[in-house]
Amino acid sequence: MSGSSRPSPGRRPAGEHEVKGIAFRDDADERDGEEAEHGGAPPAPPAAAGPRVGWRKLTFLPVVLIAVLLATWLWFRQADLDALSRNALGNGQVTKALWQHVQLTVISTFFVLIIAIPLGILLTRRMFRRATPFAMAFANMGQATPAIGLLALLVIWLGIGRRAALIGIIIYAVLPVLSNTIAGLKANDPTLLEAARGIGMSPMGVLTRVELPLAVPLILAGVRTALVLNVGTATLATFGGGGGLGVLITTGITSQRMPVLVLGSILTVALALLVDWLASLAELLLRPRGLEVGA
Repeated sequence: MSGSSRPSPGRRPAGEHEVKGIAFRDDADERDGEEAEHGGAPPAPPAAAGPRVGWRKLTFLPVVLIAVLLATWLWFRQADLDALSRNALGNGQVTKALWQHVQLTVISTFFVLIIAIPLGILLTRRMFRRATPFAMAFANMGQATPAIGLLALLVIWLGIGRRAALIGIIIYAVLPVLSNTIAGLKANDPTLLEAARGIGMSPMGVLTRVELPLAVPLILAGVRTALVLNVGTATLATFGGGGGLGVLITTGITSQRMPVLVLGSILTVALALLVDWLASLAELLLRPRGLEVGA
């Protein structure tokens, strides 16, 4: 038919060829067709990814914390403190308690990471998978035990001091990091791991270059939870002679001095919020680009 758009026998559309009876088109010709559809210009490259951390994320919480601490300082400037309150808050006692609390949090979190993450990796290997229920049961027992009771048992065993407080905080915070590490590694797509092995990667290469990067978001979420837990649990270190902001809180309660109690509580809350904010920034910045939505 004269109106038919089919090419006549022996002639093929531009760019189409035949090999052993199979018709195909050149990639170059297909690209030329795409450029023609876009008015002769090549397709636009994908838009560059935007910044991971917006200015609101960077500024909102710090501004709020600064405002709260400034209001607290102004309140203490005009507050009428008695001798006991001045003794509890003077001579650098507040700075000392705050520094002890930061030390307890940082040291305990460091040991949680070097214990929980390697243990979680080990428990996802084929040789040690059967031990996973026992390790998780032990970690659950550590967190199910009331923190003050656990600390009391450690003080009876190890004596009063920072060591007992640190061990108690570490035991209490291992579970979220351990469980998230195991969950993150188990959630990896087996076909990706098989593909990595297929191109010749060693088991260590598959772990460090494929498994761990894919599990980073869940692991970081567990670390963030453990950090906030450590800040809160460290307030109980005072009962074991470990110091920290709990000293101010217990002094305010036992002596019925509201200014001391208020300051200890506000500093503890501010430190927990600040640590959570820093951990959220690390969670965003350390997340692999390929795992971001829309990447």
